[in-house]
This record gives sequence, structure tokens and C-alpha cells, in this order.
Amino acid sequence: MIERVNPPELGKPSGYSHAVAVDKADRIVFLAGQTALNQDNKIVGETVVEQFEQALGNLLTALRAAGGQPKDLVSITIYIVDMDDYKAHAREIGAIWRRLVGTEYPATAGIGVSRLWDIEALVEVQGHAVISTQ
Repeated sequence: MIERVNPPELGKPSGYSHAVAVDKADRIVFLAGQTALNQDNKIVGETVVEQFEQALGNLLTALRAAGGQPKDLVSITIYIVDMDDYKAHAREIGAIWRRLVGTEYPATAGIGVSRLWDIEALVEVQGHAVISTQ
């Protein structure tokens, strides 16, 4: 069972959970960082919004291939090249999250970085999932 934990003593989270507890784990999946690479290993998308959608879609594809669903995500880390640009488009990025994943949010961290492996990449999403097979 996955429980999203958001104590009232902490500020109300928006787009993340403060903690995620797992009582029983049948399968734990560690998801590699995904950028906006397409099947031809080319970065697609000119904007952080376009690249976030592709990167999140790639992460969800890997999760599904491992037998999971978006609701199984318990933790994600988002690596961001331009934090100001990302924050300026937070509503659009949030809408993509809700469309692809829903309104259950994992424990989340956003980290500003100077660059990613592919110089054209603006964002990378990495995560962990817990899949119940019961």
C-alpha cells in the first residue's frame, strides 16, 4: 500500500508530497533519468514544456515496461537547466503532469543544474516506483 503523507505542520504541497510511505512492496522499480530523447536518440522539443512532456512520457514508458502505472510512482527528481524558465512555465508543466500521471504526487525534488548529458536537454526526470502485485 502506498500512502502520501502531508503533515499539517508543513506547508501545503503543490505538485508533490512531503513523504510517501510504502507498507508492502512486491516490486521496486528504479527508473533511470529520462530526457526528451526520441526513439532515434535525438532531443525533441524547443521549450522546457515540450521537453518535460517528452521526458515524463519516456519515464512512464519505462515504468509501464516494468509492469507499473503512473500511480505507482513514489519519488521523482527533476533536474532543470534553467530554473527561472521552468518556474515561469510551472502551470503548463503541472497540466502535463495531471494529464499523464493524475493528481497523486510522489515525493519530489527539483534540482538546478548547469547542464545535462545531452547539451540540448533542458530537463531530466528520474524516479522510483513501488508496484503491488496483489
